[in-house]
Amino acid sequence: MNLQVKQRIPLKIKRMGINGEGIGFYKKTLVFVPGALKGEDVFCQVTSVKRNFVTARLLSITKKSKFRVEPACVIYQECGGCQLMHLRYDKQLDFKDDIIRQALTKFKPEGYENYEIRHTLGMENPQHYRAKLQFQTRSLGGSVKAGLYAEGSHKLVSIEDCLVQDPLTQAIINRIVKLLDKHKIPIYNERKIAGIRTVMIRKAQATEQIQVIFVTSRVLHLAPLVKELTMDFPQIKTVALNLNKSKSSDIYGQKTEILWGQETISEEVLDYSFALSPRAFYQLNPQQTQVLYRQAVAALDVTEKDHIIDAYCGVGTIGFAFADKVKSVRGMDIIPEAITDAKKNARAMGFDNCYYETGKAEDIIPKWYREGYRADAIIVDPPRTGLDKKLLDTILTYQPTQMVYVSCNTSTLARDLVTLAKVYHVEYIQSVDMFPHTARTEAVVKLSKQSY
Repeated sequence: MNLQVKQRIPLKIKRMGINGEGIGFYKKTLVFVPGALKGEDVFCQVTSVKRNFVTARLLSITKKSKFRVEPACVIYQECGGCQLMHLRYDKQLDFKDDIIRQALTKFKPEGYENYEIRHTLGMENPQHYRAKLQFQTRSLGGSVKAGLYAEGSHKLVSIEDCLVQDPLTQAIINRIVKLLDKHKIPIYNERKIAGIRTVMIRKAQATEQIQVIFVTSRVLHLAPLVKELTMDFPQIKTVALNLNKSKSSDIYGQKTEILWGQETISEEVLDYSFALSPRAFYQLNPQQTQVLYRQAVAALDVTEKDHIIDAYCGVGTIGFAFADKVKSVRGMDIIPEAITDAKKNARAMGFDNCYYETGKAEDIIPKWYREGYRADAIIVDPPRTGLDKKLLDTILTYQPTQMVYVSCNTSTLARDLVTLAKVYHVEYIQSVDMFPHTARTEAVVKLSKQSY
């Protein structure tokens, strides 16, 4: 490879990579160019040289793609939170079909060439869809700013009007920033580790109820700020403080305390409502969550005699869709608050056939089987890291007849299917666009046990 950093080269973009970057070849060398689109001729500058590829910065476009659009966001380039806003939305959905194919081609699970990959289900209006905001706070130039780190850096990009964020959550964070300044609340930095480091705001779409979590490195006196904030925004029902003294990149610490208001807010999905405590996981795009859960329900054929395991169950949301159709639903999650919510939600809905336990799926499922429990179907909705190897081994050991895998990471999904395809037939993969304008997608996979 003869390319060097800062060298400027012309390039034809042949395809798009899994992170939304354009990919071309310069004298047989693979080149990744963020911001370039398939079919474009570009001029770019090499920014790094690796053993098998180089990355480059887009300088100019000689021949534009007919699908290129002007990003509506003024800080699109600087922020990096979205990667595809320069691509027409219908073509973003085609791209998300393709990244599933790319992941399968890389990992090659058995029979992957014949998998049915259904077209990604998009949004009618793919803006202001994020009902959860999680901004970092820093003191910059003598005043508090909130936003996201620029990609690959610790440089905070201040965000006051995000095109994909729910407007109410954005208005609340903007007010919080002013109140942090006004009340001279200590703000975290890497050297002093002295105060507020992250603010999380979540809105329930059905009720417009709001939760706020202040993540801080030490206990702070926030009562005057909270008083003003809750007077300004009566939609706020919960204000919590999460203590995170760690120097790591983990957003949350273990301890969360309610400072003001009620313990949970109320949200709805499909035809039921449920409670959410501040630390409990729930999808950040409520509109598409309806679509996603409908797909998960459609992927399982259950009877009133069936027993279902809902691994990574959170507050129980997916499992509740089946509770009135099956004999029992059992779920587990590592976040105790989520399990507390799941139990409360089941009671509130009158389901006495739901059982929930705190812990890891790979530990709890074998325990249940030792106690005599047998599942006919299993639903898994893991984090981006995918399924734990021990859980994969557990599933292959007990082999429930049906399985639904809800994935937010196409790469770890394809990796896990290598193992699962030894026992299960992949009926289809249905992608759902939970994250418009980004290179991420969510997928529902229907699997059925192979008959030999």
